[in-house]
Amino acid sequence: MDREQGLQLIEKVRIVAIVRGVEERHIEGLADALASGGVPVMEVTLNTPGALGMIERLQTRFGERMYIGAGTVVDVDDARKALDAGASYLVTPNTDEQVIRYAVERGAPIFPGAMTPTEVVKAWKVGATAVKIFPGASLGIGYIKELMGPLNHIPMIAVGGVNEDNIAEFMKIGCYGVGIGGSLVNLKEIAAGNFAWVRDKAARLVERSRG
Repeated sequence: MDREQGLQLIEKVRIVAIVRGVEERHIEGLADALASGGVPVMEVTLNTPGALGMIERLQTRFGERMYIGAGTVVDVDDARKALDAGASYLVTPNTDEQVIRYAVERGAPIFPGAMTPTEVVKAWKVGATAVKIFPGASLGIGYIKELMGPLNHIPMIAVGGVNEDNIAEFMKIGCYGVGIGGSLVNLKEIAAGNFAWVRDKAARLVERSRG
């Protein structure tokens, strides 16, 4: 899936599944469950053991119908390894201008993490595709809404604290998208091979996101 197709998919679904701590043997079953549930956008965090190999496998099997990226990219070396492994986009927990510039040079969309208005604007000016507001759970939806007042020209992704009960609110205030980790990518259910749980959870999130 090329860059434009992938970004169109994010803009359509507006949900990114954050995959952290999943065992390699479960990654393909998880990807299939997410896609079947209507969430074909996922990031594998680099602090997951075997992450680079997982990204490579996912691209081979699901790359035509899913948008596969790398998360928890903290420096240029991480970014290089992730893109070389086949990651279609990068997500960072912080605002690192070098990493953003490197992604832009490689032609890869990047969603850097930011908390303050200064960080948000800096990330956007350097070349962010959209800015991840993190940690969203601690900051809350009210904070993100306030940020959007003067900075409504910058697309923002809310990460942390998004669930079935409030996802519609995040969409309503104008978030470019949301990132959802453990409440969707439930390690206990996945370890038990209960991929239907993930599929059904994804489907409910998609349905609630549409109000």
